[in-house]
Amino acid sequence: MALAAAVITTVGLSACGGAETAPAAAPPATVTTAAPVATAAPVSDPASATVLAGTRYYLGMTDQEAVIHAVRGDVDQVTARISLGKGSCVRNTITISPYGERLAWVEGGANEDAGTLVTSMIDGSRRRTVERAAPFRGTANCLGSNPLVWNTNDLLMVQDGRRSVLIDVADNKPADGDAGNETLKWWSADGRNWAAVSEGKPYATGGSKASFYHYTPPKAEAAHYDGWRVRSVSMDGRYVAVGWMNTDVSRNDGSFAVVDTTTGKAAKLPVNGEVKSIQFAADGKVLVRQASRIVVLDPGFRQIGEVAEPQEVQQLTLLAYAP
Repeated sequence: MALAAAVITTVGLSACGGAETAPAAAPPATVTTAAPVATAAPVSDPASATVLAGTRYYLGMTDQEAVIHAVRGDVDQVTARISLGKGSCVRNTITISPYGERLAWVEGGANEDAGTLVTSMIDGSRRRTVERAAPFRGTANCLGSNPLVWNTNDLLMVQDGRRSVLIDVADNKPADGDAGNETLKWWSADGRNWAAVSEGKPYATGGSKASFYHYTPPKAEAAHYDGWRVRSVSMDGRYVAVGWMNTDVSRNDGSFAVVDTTTGKAAKLPVNGEVKSIQFAADGKVLVRQASRIVVLDPGFRQIGEVAEPQEVQQLTLLAYAP
Protein backbone atom coordinates (compact mmCIF):
# COMPACT_ATOMS: atom_id res chain seq x y z
CA MET A 1 0.00 0.00 0.00
CA ALA A 2 2.80 2.43 0.85
CA LEU A 3 4.51 1.82 -2.46
CA ALA A 4 1.29 2.30 -4.39
CA ALA A 5 0.65 5.55 -2.57
CA ALA A 6 4.13 6.78 -3.41
CA VAL A 7 3.62 6.00 -7.10
CA ILE A 8 0.40 7.97 -7.10
CA THR A 9 2.18 10.85 -5.42
CA THR A 10 4.96 10.81 -7.99
CA VAL A 11 2.50 11.12 -10.85
CA GLY A 12 0.90 14.18 -9.25
CA LEU A 13 4.21 15.88 -8.57
CA SER A 14 5.66 15.26 -12.00
CA ALA A 15 2.74 17.21 -13.37
CA CYS A 16 4.11 20.16 -11.38
CA GLY A 17 7.77 19.79 -12.19
CA GLY A 18 8.41 17.40 -15.04
CA ALA A 19 7.20 19.36 -18.05
CA GLU A 20 10.23 21.57 -18.54
CA THR A 21 13.42 19.72 -19.32
CA ALA A 22 15.69 22.51 -20.54
CA PRO A 23 16.24 26.13 -19.56
CA ALA A 24 14.69 28.96 -21.45
CA ALA A 25 17.13 31.41 -22.97
CA ALA A 26 17.59 34.38 -20.67
CA PRO A 27 17.02 37.73 -22.42
CA PRO A 28 19.50 40.56 -21.83
CA ALA A 29 19.18 42.21 -18.46
CA THR A 30 20.69 45.08 -16.53
CA VAL A 31 22.93 44.09 -13.64
CA THR A 32 21.60 45.28 -10.29
CA THR A 33 23.92 43.47 -7.94
CA ALA A 34 25.24 44.91 -4.71
CA ALA A 35 28.67 45.55 -6.23
CA PRO A 36 30.07 45.72 -9.77
CA VAL A 37 30.67 42.44 -11.55
CA ALA A 38 34.38 41.69 -11.83
CA THR A 39 36.44 39.26 -13.83
CA ALA A 40 39.39 37.54 -12.20
CA ALA A 41 42.62 36.70 -13.96
CA PRO A 42 42.57 33.55 -16.10
CA VAL A 43 43.21 30.36 -14.17
CA SER A 44 45.29 27.41 -15.26
CA ASP A 45 42.78 24.64 -15.95
CA PRO A 46 43.27 23.38 -19.54
CA ALA A 47 41.50 20.05 -18.97
CA SER A 48 38.19 21.75 -18.18
CA ALA A 49 37.77 22.88 -21.78
CA THR A 50 37.28 19.28 -22.95
CA VAL A 51 36.16 17.30 -19.89
CA LEU A 52 33.82 19.96 -18.47
CA ALA A 53 33.07 22.33 -21.32
CA GLY A 54 30.19 24.00 -19.46
CA THR A 55 30.22 26.40 -16.51
CA ARG A 56 30.90 25.56 -12.89
CA TYR A 57 29.27 27.87 -10.37
CA TYR A 58 30.92 28.38 -6.99
CA LEU A 59 29.82 30.23 -3.87
CA GLY A 60 32.26 32.31 -1.87
CA MET A 61 31.67 34.47 1.19
CA THR A 62 33.14 37.68 2.51
CA ASP A 63 32.10 39.42 5.71
CA GLN A 64 29.51 41.40 3.76
CA GLU A 65 28.64 39.48 0.60
CA ALA A 66 27.89 36.17 -1.01
CA VAL A 67 29.99 36.04 -4.18
CA ILE A 68 29.05 33.89 -7.20
CA HIS A 69 31.96 32.67 -9.32
CA ALA A 70 31.47 31.23 -12.81
CA VAL A 71 34.41 29.14 -14.03
CA ARG A 72 34.38 28.27 -17.71
CA GLY A 73 37.46 26.97 -19.46
CA ASP A 74 40.39 28.83 -17.94
CA VAL A 75 38.48 31.92 -16.79
CA ASP A 76 37.05 32.59 -13.32
CA GLN A 77 34.43 35.37 -13.47
CA VAL A 78 32.55 36.90 -10.57
CA THR A 79 29.01 37.14 -11.91
CA ALA A 80 27.05 38.41 -8.90
CA ARG A 81 27.46 39.77 -5.39
CA ILE A 82 24.58 39.49 -2.92
CA SER A 83 24.59 41.41 0.35
CA LEU A 84 24.43 39.09 3.36
CA GLY A 85 22.49 41.58 5.46
CA LYS A 86 21.91 40.71 9.11
CA GLY A 87 21.60 37.17 10.39
CA SER A 88 22.45 33.94 8.56
CA CYS A 89 19.52 33.57 6.15
CA VAL A 90 21.28 34.65 2.93
CA ARG A 91 24.45 32.77 3.84
CA ASN A 92 22.54 29.53 4.45
CA THR A 93 20.14 29.64 1.49
CA ILE A 94 21.70 31.15 -1.64
CA THR A 95 21.39 28.61 -4.44
CA ILE A 96 21.60 28.25 -8.24
CA SER A 97 19.14 26.49 -10.56
CA PRO A 98 20.35 23.26 -12.23
CA TYR A 99 21.09 24.86 -15.60
CA GLY A 100 22.78 27.93 -14.12
CA GLU A 101 20.07 30.40 -15.08
CA ARG A 102 18.66 31.68 -11.77
CA LEU A 103 19.63 32.56 -8.21
CA ALA A 104 17.41 32.32 -5.14
CA TRP A 105 17.88 33.11 -1.47
CA VAL A 106 16.03 34.11 1.70
CA GLU A 107 16.57 37.46 3.39
CA GLY A 108 15.97 37.64 7.13
CA GLY A 109 17.11 39.66 10.11
CA ALA A 110 19.39 38.71 12.97
CA ASN A 111 18.22 35.65 14.92
CA GLU A 112 15.40 34.97 12.45
CA ASP A 113 14.73 31.46 11.14
CA ALA A 114 12.52 32.59 8.23
CA GLY A 115 12.37 35.55 5.90
CA THR A 116 11.56 36.94 2.47
CA LEU A 117 12.14 34.79 -0.62
CA VAL A 118 14.13 36.62 -3.31
CA THR A 119 15.00 35.46 -6.84
CA SER A 120 17.10 36.88 -9.67
CA MET A 121 18.86 35.92 -12.86
CA ILE A 122 22.33 34.40 -12.51
CA ASP A 123 24.00 37.82 -12.78
CA GLY A 124 21.86 39.26 -9.96
CA SER A 125 19.62 41.21 -12.33
CA ARG A 126 15.81 41.08 -12.41
CA ARG A 127 15.70 40.78 -8.66
CA ARG A 128 12.19 40.06 -7.38
CA THR A 129 10.56 39.37 -4.03
CA VAL A 130 8.02 36.56 -3.94
CA GLU A 131 4.97 38.02 -2.24
CA ARG A 132 2.23 36.32 -0.23
CA ALA A 133 -0.23 34.35 -2.39
CA ALA A 134 -2.06 31.19 -1.36
CA PRO A 135 -0.77 28.67 -0.47
CA PHE A 136 2.46 30.65 0.14
CA ARG A 137 2.15 32.80 3.27
CA GLY A 138 5.00 35.07 2.30
CA THR A 139 7.86 33.74 4.42
CA ALA A 140 10.31 30.93 3.72
CA ASN A 141 12.39 28.99 6.23
CA CYS A 142 16.08 29.86 6.00
CA LEU A 143 17.72 27.46 8.46
CA GLY A 144 18.25 23.73 8.49
CA SER A 145 19.46 21.37 5.79
CA ASN A 146 18.94 22.71 2.25
CA PRO A 147 15.87 24.90 2.85
CA LEU A 148 15.57 25.73 -0.89
CA VAL A 149 15.46 22.91 -3.45
CA TRP A 150 15.16 23.36 -7.24
CA ASN A 151 12.76 21.44 -9.44
CA THR A 152 14.01 22.31 -12.96
CA ASN A 153 15.07 25.86 -13.76
CA ASP A 154 11.76 27.54 -12.99
CA LEU A 155 10.33 25.76 -9.96
CA LEU A 156 11.68 26.10 -6.44
CA MET A 157 10.48 24.24 -3.36
CA VAL A 158 10.51 26.24 -0.13
CA GLN A 159 9.47 25.45 3.41
CA ASP A 160 6.74 27.80 4.62
CA GLY A 161 6.59 26.85 8.27
CA ARG A 162 6.08 23.08 8.22
CA ARG A 163 4.55 23.06 4.76
CA SER A 164 6.36 22.56 1.44
CA VAL A 165 5.37 24.99 -1.31
CA LEU A 166 6.42 25.04 -4.96
CA ILE A 167 7.17 28.51 -6.33
CA ASP A 168 7.02 29.25 -10.06
CA VAL A 169 10.06 31.51 -10.23
CA ALA A 170 9.39 32.62 -13.81
CA ASP A 171 5.88 33.83 -12.88
CA ASN A 172 6.93 34.94 -9.37
CA LYS A 173 4.05 33.15 -7.65
CA PRO A 174 3.13 29.75 -6.20
CA ALA A 175 2.98 27.00 -8.80
CA ASP A 176 -0.16 25.03 -9.57
CA GLY A 177 -0.41 21.68 -7.83
CA ASP A 178 0.57 20.25 -4.47
CA ALA A 179 4.22 19.91 -3.41
CA GLY A 180 3.31 16.78 -1.43
CA ASN A 181 3.89 15.75 2.15
CA GLU A 182 7.21 13.94 1.70
CA THR A 183 10.32 15.29 3.38
CA LEU A 184 13.97 15.70 2.32
CA LYS A 185 12.96 15.86 -1.34
CA TRP A 186 15.44 16.43 -4.17
CA TRP A 187 14.91 16.40 -7.95
CA SER A 188 17.07 15.40 -10.88
CA ALA A 189 18.24 18.36 -12.98
CA ASP A 190 15.38 17.98 -15.47
CA GLY A 191 12.74 17.53 -12.75
CA ARG A 192 11.52 14.19 -14.10
CA ASN A 193 12.72 12.07 -11.17
CA TRP A 194 13.29 12.68 -7.50
CA ALA A 195 14.10 11.17 -4.14
CA ALA A 196 12.32 11.82 -0.86
CA VAL A 197 11.30 10.29 2.46
CA SER A 198 7.71 9.13 2.96
CA GLU A 199 6.58 8.13 6.45
CA GLY A 200 10.20 7.69 7.48
CA LYS A 201 11.11 5.52 4.47
CA PRO A 202 13.40 6.81 1.69
CA TYR A 203 12.36 6.21 -1.89
CA ALA A 204 13.30 7.34 -5.39
CA THR A 205 11.40 7.49 -8.65
CA GLY A 206 12.36 6.20 -12.08
CA GLY A 207 9.71 7.25 -14.58
CA SER A 208 6.35 6.18 -13.10
CA LYS A 209 7.93 3.69 -10.70
CA ALA A 210 8.82 4.39 -7.07
CA SER A 211 11.45 2.29 -5.30
CA PHE A 212 11.73 2.24 -1.53
CA TYR A 213 15.21 1.40 -0.31
CA HIS A 214 17.17 0.99 2.90
CA TYR A 215 20.67 2.43 3.17
CA THR A 216 23.05 2.06 6.12
CA PRO A 217 25.79 4.72 5.94
CA PRO A 218 29.30 4.14 7.29
CA LYS A 219 29.57 4.49 11.05
CA ALA A 220 32.60 6.79 10.97
CA GLU A 221 31.53 10.24 12.20
CA ALA A 222 27.85 9.37 11.91
CA ALA A 223 27.24 10.14 15.58
CA HIS A 224 28.25 13.77 14.97
CA TYR A 225 25.39 14.47 12.56
CA ASP A 226 21.61 14.34 12.34
CA GLY A 227 21.54 11.52 9.80
CA TRP A 228 21.84 11.73 6.02
CA ARG A 229 19.85 13.11 3.14
CA VAL A 230 19.90 13.07 -0.67
CA ARG A 231 21.67 16.02 -2.31
CA SER A 232 21.72 14.98 -5.96
CA VAL A 233 19.69 12.60 -8.13
CA SER A 234 20.78 10.90 -11.36
CA MET A 235 18.78 11.71 -14.47
CA ASP A 236 17.17 8.24 -14.54
CA GLY A 237 16.38 8.38 -10.82
CA ARG A 238 18.24 5.20 -9.97
CA TYR A 239 21.19 6.73 -8.11
CA VAL A 240 21.35 9.36 -5.39
CA ALA A 241 24.29 11.20 -3.83
CA VAL A 242 23.91 11.40 -0.07
CA GLY A 243 25.47 13.65 2.56
CA TRP A 244 25.39 14.15 6.30
CA MET A 245 23.08 16.71 7.88
CA ASN A 246 24.51 19.08 10.46
CA THR A 247 23.45 19.12 14.09
CA ASP A 248 23.36 22.93 13.90
CA VAL A 249 21.80 25.32 11.40
CA SER A 250 24.87 26.06 9.28
CA ARG A 251 25.11 25.44 5.57
CA ASN A 252 26.04 21.94 4.40
CA ASP A 253 26.35 21.05 0.70
CA GLY A 254 28.64 18.05 0.89
CA SER A 255 27.99 14.41 0.00
CA PHE A 256 30.08 11.32 0.55
CA ALA A 257 28.55 8.39 -1.36
CA VAL A 258 26.37 7.33 -4.29
CA VAL A 259 23.57 4.91 -3.41
CA ASP A 260 21.87 2.55 -5.86
CA THR A 261 18.21 2.84 -4.85
CA THR A 262 17.37 -0.54 -6.42
CA THR A 263 19.71 -2.32 -3.99
CA GLY A 264 20.37 0.15 -1.16
CA LYS A 265 24.10 -0.39 -1.64
CA ALA A 266 26.78 2.25 -2.15
CA ALA A 267 28.15 2.31 -5.70
CA LYS A 268 31.89 1.85 -6.06
CA LEU A 269 33.48 4.98 -7.52
CA PRO A 270 36.93 4.99 -9.18
CA VAL A 271 38.41 7.51 -6.74
CA ASN A 272 40.70 7.30 -3.72
CA GLY A 273 40.71 9.67 -0.78
CA GLU A 274 38.11 11.91 0.81
CA VAL A 275 35.15 13.07 -1.28
CA LYS A 276 33.79 16.58 -0.70
CA SER A 277 30.71 16.39 -2.91
CA ILE A 278 29.10 14.38 -5.71
CA GLN A 279 26.79 15.92 -8.30
CA PHE A 280 24.76 14.41 -11.13
CA ALA A 281 24.84 16.93 -13.98
CA ALA A 282 22.14 17.57 -16.56
CA ASP A 283 24.28 16.05 -19.34
CA GLY A 284 24.63 12.75 -17.48
CA LYS A 285 28.14 13.35 -16.16
CA VAL A 286 28.94 12.67 -12.51
CA LEU A 287 31.20 15.21 -10.79
CA VAL A 288 33.14 13.83 -7.82
CA ARG A 289 34.85 16.71 -6.05
CA GLN A 290 37.94 16.12 -3.92
CA ALA A 291 40.51 18.39 -2.26
CA SER A 292 41.87 20.07 -5.39
CA ARG A 293 40.29 18.27 -8.33
CA ILE A 294 37.03 17.11 -9.85
CA VAL A 295 36.96 13.55 -11.15
CA VAL A 296 34.47 13.32 -14.01
CA LEU A 297 32.57 10.06 -14.53
CA ASP A 298 30.11 8.86 -17.16
CA PRO A 299 26.62 7.61 -16.14
CA GLY A 300 28.10 4.13 -15.57
CA PHE A 301 30.71 5.58 -13.12
CA ARG A 302 33.64 5.10 -15.48
CA GLN A 303 36.22 7.86 -15.31
CA ILE A 304 36.37 10.03 -18.42
CA GLY A 305 38.80 12.62 -17.11
CA GLU A 306 39.59 14.97 -14.28
CA VAL A 307 39.86 18.71 -13.80
CA ALA A 308 42.36 20.40 -11.49
CA GLU A 309 40.43 23.07 -9.65
CA PRO A 310 41.90 26.57 -9.65
CA GLN A 311 43.33 27.50 -6.28
CA GLU A 312 41.00 30.49 -6.21
CA VAL A 313 37.92 28.26 -5.88
CA GLN A 314 39.18 25.18 -4.03
CA GLN A 315 37.79 26.38 -0.70
CA LEU A 316 34.49 27.56 -2.18
CA THR A 317 31.22 25.63 -2.42
CA LEU A 318 30.48 24.10 -5.82
CA LEU A 319 26.81 24.92 -6.26
CA ALA A 320 26.13 23.69 -9.80
CA TYR A 321 27.55 22.64 -13.13
CA ALA A 322 25.67 23.80 -16.22
CA PRO A 323 26.67 21.95 -19.44
